[in-house]
Amino acid sequence: MSQFFQIHAETPQVRLVRQAVDIIQQGGIVAYPTDCAYALGCHIGDKDAVERIRRIRKLDDKHNFTLVCRDLSELATYAKVDNQHFRLLKALTPGAYTFILNATREVPKRLVHPKRKTIGIRVPDNVIAQALLAELGEPMMSVSLIMPGEDEPMTDPYDMRMVLEKQVDLIIDGGYAGMAATTVVDLTEDAPQLIRQGAGDSSPFTD
Repeated sequence: MSQFFQIHAETPQVRLVRQAVDIIQQGGIVAYPTDCAYALGCHIGDKDAVERIRRIRKLDDKHNFTLVCRDLSELATYAKVDNQHFRLLKALTPGAYTFILNATREVPKRLVHPKRKTIGIRVPDNVIAQALLAELGEPMMSVSLIMPGEDEPMTDPYDMRMVLEKQVDLIIDGGYAGMAATTVVDLTEDAPQLIRQGAGDSSPFTD
């Protein structure tokens, strides 16, 4: 049975944030709000939690996982970023984007794309997500909360409670979230490539 925390969207309760991070550090899976849709997150180094998320979402081993980072300095620890792309990242983060980048050795191998050696990186513009990351002190492994057979993410924490209460360890109610996933941009080549149009403005990559 999962726990259910109602965390204030603008002034998160420190006690609840700390309890949520304790759950993550102990191998738990959390459903949490971002600036786009809700997501499932777990500790970056917890193999069992990652496998549980794979089963919930029915993901194959070719899925590009995302590391949700607090800021650009944390991002640069886990992904290789050249000066040109750093300027782009600086302009667009925090925001509704996931960037595909070449992974550094700091990323656990099980999270790296098996052939491309890439990782998704994201810096969310959401107070609750940022509070969790600040308390955690490292990125979270994350995927959008889109259930198998569905095209859009879940938006209502009470629906999540009904569907996921036996599959995740914590559901954070931070209010209703948007239904759009992030805009995904591949930065592994010289020219950025738009992979998926989502909530983030795609004009910097299509003009």
